[in-house]
Amino acid sequence: MLRIHVLALLIVGLATSVAASAETAAHVKLSGDWAVQVDVTGSENAPEVSALVAVDLPQLFTVTAERHASLPIYDPAGPQYLRGARLTALISESLTAPDLLDPASVVVRGGPNETDETYVRGRDYEFENRWGGIGRIAGGRIAEGSPVFISYQHSLSRIDSIVLTSAGEIEYRAGKPVAEAPKAPQVVATERRLANVWIPGRIERLTKNNLFPILETAYPEPAMASLSQAEQRIPRALAKLRSGEPLRILAWGDSVTEGAYLAHPEREHWQQQFVTRLRQRFPQAKIELVTEAWGGRTTGSYLAVPPGEPHNYQKTVLDAKPDLVISEFVNDAGLSPEMVEDRYGKLLADFQEIGAEWIILTPHYVRPDWMGLDRQNDIDEDPRPYVKGLREFAAKHPVALADASLRYGRLWRQGIPYNSLMVNCINHPGPEGLSIFADALMELFPPK
Repeated sequence: MLRIHVLALLIVGLATSVAASAETAAHVKLSGDWAVQVDVTGSENAPEVSALVAVDLPQLFTVTAERHASLPIYDPAGPQYLRGARLTALISESLTAPDLLDPASVVVRGGPNETDETYVRGRDYEFENRWGGIGRIAGGRIAEGSPVFISYQHSLSRIDSIVLTSAGEIEYRAGKPVAEAPKAPQVVATERRLANVWIPGRIERLTKNNLFPILETAYPEPAMASLSQAEQRIPRALAKLRSGEPLRILAWGDSVTEGAYLAHPEREHWQQQFVTRLRQRFPQAKIELVTEAWGGRTTGSYLAVPPGEPHNYQKTVLDAKPDLVISEFVNDAGLSPEMVEDRYGKLLADFQEIGAEWIILTPHYVRPDWMGLDRQNDIDEDPRPYVKGLREFAAKHPVALADASLRYGRLWRQGIPYNSLMVNCINHPGPEGLSIFADALMELFPPK
């Protein structure tokens, strides 16, 4: 059962309808380490509602004697998130979720009982404090291929909601704790979600970075220009969509385009979601979708592959003879605007040589610390020079720009901590996050 925590509730009058109260503003601010003051400004039809809401503290979960058939050698030189075996409760797609493990709680034994041999950290085994990857130390007492039993404590992530009910009352609802991609609790049509509270695992207290008032219920789609980007920048592709002439689309990118981590790639890929919507808008269209993607790589990686090798640029991209190329390369994010102009200028020349038009997708937001951010709210402007470079490049050249980054930057206004959409807690959007790419692409096209 959902717990309701309202320490003080003042209702001057009940709203006559949730629709009317939805037009009022909700003001949300901290009031102590674990309390939030919520004020819904009144109007003639919806008088003021206020409440001091107590937020559930992060829970601590205990795992006892988790069996691992063997441990790899701990790799202190590897990436923080790939230094050893994954603790099961922390698994997040192919990695583990960071900052959930209590490092002081880890106990490794040779058997499931407290009387079994207990190993010593730093001598027999080691693990990464934030990401939890654990491995044996060469020369220690844990032999290769020997099972170990690991006990530990950990927290999980949550998104809680503060809701205005149909009765005009403010209610707190805790979300389900999970290691990856937490979701806010459900609200029904007669209720209004006022704010979300982001609990990213082990935190000592709430800060303003944990509060996500609902400022928008959806991305504010721009008014359609007299000529859409598709009409201006990819007219030949648009003409084929309208006429029913075959259109060959190449989705070109990295792991986000490859989508090997998806449970149902045949419908969850961003490119599949996009083409499905495109066919709905242009029922007569005959679209052939081809995907060329290489996880963990960049456009430069493709250009460096010699002939005859997998992912050679000439063979897999240019020789595919696409009518339209749609590129997604979050792994190009290290490029400066000058580097974008240089490399993407060469790509554009190649595409023009084979008669292909081009849509560039700006990348999604990734882990805040990877972007130089210390928060997930108030982040409308993407700080990455690469994104600036893509926008400048598209403004100067005959390419279309699908600005997914712009949409990610506003998710906080909808009460969504954007990293909660990453199924690996870093940079792999799940189906909901990938749909944002499809949204950005469909914005380019006219209604029919």
